[in-house]
Parts: sequence; C-alpha cells; structure tokens
Amino acid sequence: MGVLLNPVTQIRKPRMPKARDRRPKPEELDRIVDATESSFLPDLVPFAVETAMRQGELAGMAWELVDLKKRTVMLPETKNGEKRIVPLSTAAIRILERISRRIDGKVWGVEPHSISQAFRKALSRARKAYEKECEEKGQKSDPSFLVDLTFHDLRHEATSRLFEKGLNPMQVAAITGHKTLQMIKRYTHLKAEDLAELLK
Repeated sequence: MGVLLNPVTQIRKPRMPKARDRRPKPEELDRIVDATESSFLPDLVPFAVETAMRQGELAGMAWELVDLKKRTVMLPETKNGEKRIVPLSTAAIRILERISRRIDGKVWGVEPHSISQAFRKALSRARKAYEKECEEKGQKSDPSFLVDLTFHDLRHEATSRLFEKGLNPMQVAAITGHKTLQMIKRYTHLKAEDLAELLK
C-alpha cells in the first residue's frame, strides 16, 4: 500500500498580482487636466497627488472634517475600517482654499465612479490631442505616452513622492493608511536616479 499524502500539502497559495509600476509624468497629468471637460478634475488630480488619498476617500470628503489651521483632513471611515487623519501640504491647502463651498457640505460632491470615469475620458481626449499634435508636426507619437493610466495610479505616484521627500516607512504609512510595509512596497516605485542622489 502506497504512502498517503496529505492533500493540504499540494495546495499552493495564490500569488499576489504583480504590482503596477506605471508612474505618470508631470506633463501627462498637465495634459489630462487641460483636456478634461469635468469641473472637478483640474483640482482633484493635483490634490490626489498631494495627499495619496483613495478615490472613495476623496469622494467622501466633507468640509466639517477639514481643518485648514491644523492642515489636516479627518477620514472617519477608510478601506481598513479605521479613521485616519491625513496631513495636508501647502499645495493641498491652496487647492482647498480656492474651490467653492457646496451647500451640501461635501468638498468635491462626486461619486467614486464619476472620478474614474472623468479621468478615463480626459486621458482619451489628451491622447487624441497629442496624436494630432504629432501628426501636424510630422513626428512619430510615443506609444507609451498618455496610455495605461488610471486615477488610482495617482495614489501610487503620491506614495512614491512621499518617500522621495525623505519620509520613512512609518511616516508614509500614517499618511496613506497602508497597514504593512509589504503593501507600501507594492504601491511605491522609486526612481533609481533619485536614489543615486542620496548615495552621494
């Protein structure tokens, strides 16, 4: 009689999906903002890059939870089920100071799906405008420019920028709400040339 095998030993844990490493170039973000027909995207895109907030967190922002003096916004319910206080940069404060206050008390007054939809449309319009530009100049368009970008990539970009500013993993996690260093690593893509500068 053969040796009985424990069927559990044959089970393999599913692999984590490969982390995206697409970081938007500043010119790409500028072009997306310029191309949008949305009233909120021109302010929301730079605000997202400044705060690393999730799409749903941005959509749920209310003025009563924003403290411009302390430079913070409180998120009562996040993806992790816990509240989080996000510090606001000078640029983020400037954005909030210039936008009009809504009667309903919401900062942006949009649903999460409306944000991603507006971003996709703006990306498509920006790419078409870029291709037309290249055609008029007789130049070949870059196939990777203004393609394969999502609104969620702005959170990746923001997290990477926090590390590039010199913040440590604990400080970054406090801002972004990531629970583990492994998750932060998945969302962070540092540029080798910037790391080389730190090694001088």
